[in-house]
Amino acid sequence: MRADRLLSLVLLLRHRGRMTASALARELEVSTRTVLRDVEALSAAGVPVYAERGRDGGFALLPGFTTDLTGLTHDEAVALLTSRSRVTSEALGMGPAFTSAMAKLVAAMPDGARSRATDAADRVLVRRGGLIGEPEPDRHPEAVQRAVLSGHRLRIRYPSRGRPPTWRTVDPLGLVSAAGRWYLLALHDGADRTYRLSRITEAEELAEPAARPAGVDLEALWQRRRAEFLASHTGMRARLRIRSSRRAEVVRVATAGVTDVEQQGEWLVVDVGFGDLTHAARVVWSLAVDAEALGPPELREAIRARAQRLVDTHS
Repeated sequence: MRADRLLSLVLLLRHRGRMTASALARELEVSTRTVLRDVEALSAAGVPVYAERGRDGGFALLPGFTTDLTGLTHDEAVALLTSRSRVTSEALGMGPAFTSAMAKLVAAMPDGARSRATDAADRVLVRRGGLIGEPEPDRHPEAVQRAVLSGHRLRIRYPSRGRPPTWRTVDPLGLVSAAGRWYLLALHDGADRTYRLSRITEAEELAEPAARPAGVDLEALWQRRRAEFLASHTGMRARLRIRSSRRAEVVRVATAGVTDVEQQGEWLVVDVGFGDLTHAARVVWSLAVDAEALGPPELREAIRARAQRLVDTHS
């Protein structure tokens, strides 16, 4: 539609500055002649597009021209920007379209609002692979979210391993949603820590700014923390016979990697590290007929017992 193309043209100039007609044509996937007609139409409609001639010339918007085409509030923009995850866009087959839409959204926002929204969005990450365990209801998500997005310190009451909850003041780095759970990544006494929101018993946002280092890579930090956690929680090794096409899925949920033992046509025998018996049984069960637990015996018995309960329920 031409209206959508005109909007895209304005947003491109707003976001990138001066562009040649040929560059605009490539971006909009139209002819240079069409771009020239669109620029003329925008000028007639009162949009201050002007041409600069010469080898380095092109089209640009008058300095100071701003757009507020989205009508989004700060919170709405953050909600959209934090949905950039591969879990949503790529799962729906909309990766390129989603990226283009986000670029238009960012370009359309006023400078100050754009900076605040993108900074807040960089503090939230959504990923498929989590740690170990079933999803649980989160506690105090509003207070934690406010502190993370506003860049304030956070006071939380949180239990240590084998000990009752105690108060601690942390500097939030970001929020991560993984496998149905939310995690707070933060600094405590200068060391990075991971806190599960479902285990926070009380939370209080403080007025003082958080000591958040510049250039925090939330993705890299999460992957490192997850790898460290999984490596320290390998309580069971199991041998499985799986379809080769499911290997990547098993690798993603294992705690200590996958070692190939033998190829049997389309099947593969592997050794896998799991957190515990419950974790192993849940993974094997999710693979259904594409996996068989060869050992240890207690894993085979857990799968057999679960299948028997299902049969009994539907008898």
